[in-house]
Amino acid sequence: MTRHPLPDATPPPATVEAFRARLADLSGSLPRRLQQCADHLSAHLDSIAVSTVAEIAAGAGVPPSAVMRFCQILGFSGYSEMQRLFRNALSLGLPDYGTRLANLKSGPADRPAALVAEFVEAGRLSLEKLTQDLDETALNQAVDTLSRASVIHLAGYRRALPVAAYLAYVFEKMAIPAMLHAGIGGLDQRNAMRSGDALLAVTFAPYSSETLSLAAEARARGLPVVVLTDPPATPILRQADLVLTVAEVDFGAFRSLSATTALALSLAVAVATRRQG
Repeated sequence: MTRHPLPDATPPPATVEAFRARLADLSGSLPRRLQQCADHLSAHLDSIAVSTVAEIAAGAGVPPSAVMRFCQILGFSGYSEMQRLFRNALSLGLPDYGTRLANLKSGPADRPAALVAEFVEAGRLSLEKLTQDLDETALNQAVDTLSRASVIHLAGYRRALPVAAYLAYVFEKMAIPAMLHAGIGGLDQRNAMRSGDALLAVTFAPYSSETLSLAAEARARGLPVVVLTDPPATPILRQADLVLTVAEVDFGAFRSLSATTALALSLAVAVATRRQG
């Protein structure tokens, strides 16, 4: 087969669609191991955002160095830059905060009481949706798993921090051993995870790299992983033993944590009750 020169200096694709097109252009022109990378990535685009380079290499049947070389051929500096493209795509197209505020200026943004009413309504709708969509089987399984844990490790980075921190507070008040992992002060406490513990990770699309890394580490150590996240949660499934999903209704592209906090508190109280019983 004729091999074409490999385009090392090509700028990286800026969108997922451009990434697909680049893979199609390169198909059939690559050495065997790099073609294996292309074939695997083409079939598993939804896993790139949450997979390590070692996992991608194992799936393609190549060494990690081949994956890194393939990323460079696509124009990326390395795997992290390529992965960032897919993690950004998971943000569901939400505008930045400046844009959100600008959009609200034509509405109730300058009337605080009106804002309260809008966010209360969004919270009410979120809570109603939670009661309708709740997976009781998954919830009961999560309670069983966490109630048996010696220590419950709580992952909560970025927007998920308030929920995870509140869970740490509640568990402390109910005398349940728990540890918050939030990167505060640059601390990495993953070495505190021991056999018999469990991880409860709170995370939302596009899923923080810290949470994904901690979940992968917990699984590698044999700890059960329970994830509290937003639907559809497909990319995070491979890191979790149990997934609890909750959808928050937004107002002006701002999403509160009303339903998420309600579910988290219910989970904590149920765990405490199960441990006492």
